[in-house]
Amino acid sequence: MSAPAPAPSPGARGPDTAAALLRVNNIEVIYDEVILVLRGLSLEVPEGSIVALLGSNGAGKSTTLKAISGLLPSEQGEVTSGSVVFEGQDITRMDAPERVRRGLSLCMEGRHVFPHLSVADNLLAGGYTRPREAGETLGFVYEFFPKLAEMRGRTAGFLSGGEQQMLAIGRALMAGPKLLMLDEPSLGLAPLLVEEIFETISRLNAETGLTVLVIEQNARTALSVAHHGYIMEQGRIMLEDSAGALADNPDVKEFYLGIGGGDSEKKSYRDVKHYKRRKRWL
Repeated sequence: MSAPAPAPSPGARGPDTAAALLRVNNIEVIYDEVILVLRGLSLEVPEGSIVALLGSNGAGKSTTLKAISGLLPSEQGEVTSGSVVFEGQDITRMDAPERVRRGLSLCMEGRHVFPHLSVADNLLAGGYTRPREAGETLGFVYEFFPKLAEMRGRTAGFLSGGEQQMLAIGRALMAGPKLLMLDEPSLGLAPLLVEEIFETISRLNAETGLTVLVIEQNARTALSVAHHGYIMEQGRIMLEDSAGALADNPDVKEFYLGIGGGDSEKKSYRDVKHYKRRKRWL
């Protein structure tokens, strides 16, 4: 992987100021022909940026990544309307392996390393679409993740959660992605490890220009490294803005960053989500 010009600092730009590498246009996703999960969802990921997709459990974040990466058919899901456009080409009906070859790489929630294989073999499995470049890319991954180089012969199943997450990201990088998608990279990790993982994401973007779309429930951490962000609820985008603006938004502070809204009377999320927040956002 070569090193393009460094990406801008977090909050510096949004979809309107850079060419969109990925466009998701008004898609709907249905599972088992009846369960509607995404309801007219649209978003853009500018080339060279980090974009955060935030929301609570069940909002449809992972389904969004599966729609982009082509994994819906494996779970009886399908995009029934709208389109997914990557580098200007409609890939909505393209199969998952071809999307990987074109530069889309997904690091799934829960890491999903091959537990009985070594660290090195896990990484080589990630480069199956680029066998000629595997050696060079492996060197890049080891340079970026020195711990993986030290553990290359260890069995992946015996690594710690943080080490497995590094391995999962390294394996995704082996495909030589133009867009790296990360699904809940902080899941199950201690706070210090979460900080380390997001520092790595920021370094990857800053030092190589790699475009990143990250799904995360830890909104504070995700917004600290992102340039732009989207808030999802019930299969729809409810709010989008620069990462800095989202971090300062009173509703995002109250419901996603855990900072009180300042009202004298204590309110529950259930009490206000259909009135105060929707009134402000819509």
